[in-house]
Amino acid sequence: MQLARFPRYRLGHLPTPLEPMPRLTETLRANGSTVPHLWIKRDDCTGLATGGNKTRKLEFLVADALARGADTLVTQGATQSNHARQTAAAAARAGLGCELLLERRQVRDDEYEASGNVLLDTILGARIADRLPAGTDMAAAMESLADELRGQGKRPYLIPGGGSNPVGALGYVGCAQELATADVPIDWVVHATGSAGTQAGLLAGLLAMRSGIQVLGVSVRQPAAVQRPLVHELAVRAAELIGAPGAVGLDDVQVDDGWTGPGYGVPTDEMVAAVRLLAGTEGILLDPVYSGKAFAGLLGAIEAGRFAADEHVVFVHTGGSAGLFGYRSTFSPE
Repeated sequence: MQLARFPRYRLGHLPTPLEPMPRLTETLRANGSTVPHLWIKRDDCTGLATGGNKTRKLEFLVADALARGADTLVTQGATQSNHARQTAAAAARAGLGCELLLERRQVRDDEYEASGNVLLDTILGARIADRLPAGTDMAAAMESLADELRGQGKRPYLIPGGGSNPVGALGYVGCAQELATADVPIDWVVHATGSAGTQAGLLAGLLAMRSGIQVLGVSVRQPAAVQRPLVHELAVRAAELIGAPGAVGLDDVQVDDGWTGPGYGVPTDEMVAAVRLLAGTEGILLDPVYSGKAFAGLLGAIEAGRFAADEHVVFVHTGGSAGLFGYRSTFSPE
């Protein structure tokens, strides 16, 4: 796939560790479950301002921005966006300005709007250009902001939510290479799927390499009927970009939408239990929006017998534990 032919600005500690989860496995087996060999891909350890999956994408996006002569990164996300935080950090690292538009998908009267990722955004030097109501056309809002910046003589580079376009998806083509060449004979990869770039890149890379590894995305926002075509369309474009047209079919896109709960970023009992279980058995912190719900999905799939006992299942930890501080009342209701 020759990823080296694409411009890349090094930001992450890569490759990330691939670790077994023995105490979690022991606990699940004690509860009577048939448990496969469980592994965790530590993309929470990419190193950029507490890490996370967007760092992989930003290596290619920042390189593209610099190649185009940009001086300011512009992106958008929900209030507690992990992507916004990592974009702010990448901009600081590359000497670029950073403008953020935050969508208020939740309106809460606690610490949510000022702590966690939002606090880190400002410490990292980003400007929160606006906080917009849920349902805003965020792509149009970014274009409007970019026009304002151009009027000020700046050269903005627009990054879609989650860094999810074909250039950003290259980051998870790289992760696919790490997984396909690991010493572990991986059968399944499970992860959170939202803006689609992570799953699209994994599928494009793994299918282009004919690895035989299946990918299960646990949706954190949309029903599978919406998420699967979204992932497929981006995976097709990513596969074309790396020179593997036709590698990805719609049937290759697997999405479990049973763990979203009332909506994006809205806590669920299953998420809270999953966060506490992994923390208490392996000392690893998940986040409440993405990896927490995805891990709940992994546990549900194990309980349902989706995986055979001799299979090797890797959970890709997409990071975001800083977001826990925006959900203090969820984990400490007293």
